[in-house]
Amino acid sequence: MTEQDTTDARAALPAAMADLAEDFHAVSQKDRLQLLLELSNELPGLPERYAGRLDQMERVDECQSPLFLAVEVADDPARTVSLFFDAPAEAPTTRGFAGILHEGLDGLPADEVLAVPDDAPYRFGLAEAVSPLRMRGMVGMLGRIKRQVRLRREALGAGGQA
Repeated sequence: MTEQDTTDARAALPAAMADLAEDFHAVSQKDRLQLLLELSNELPGLPERYAGRLDQMERVDECQSPLFLAVEVADDPARTVSLFFDAPAEAPTTRGFAGILHEGLDGLPADEVLAVPDDAPYRFGLAEAVSPLRMRGMVGMLGRIKRQVRLRREALGAGGQA
């Protein structure tokens, strides 16, 4: 990978996500899939309030495997974002994509999450390693996260709970 590729992959990404993109670009295509599998295995389980309650989460239909997500925005000055994902262990690619988004975005202020470029899923060098349909799933996850952050931040601004 060239220095320009690294710079392009990191541009406008939050620090943790930029570091992940750099990690992916530092290894071969085969090793990228291994790194994705590792992130899949590291995806945290659901907290008790969501366990067994997929009806309280949003299904991401763009994913080939069933994936559900929940987004919480704290009522603090930064509007800190918390992300929760549920996907079966038999769906390592989908879980890996969720792992990238969790590691890269969880705990960030809402404004930083909303500033993530829509093409961020393509900055990990995975489009060459997985099918376009799979990439569409990660794009769908990011889009739904950003939409939920907007909605919850607005609800908090209006005095509601998000």
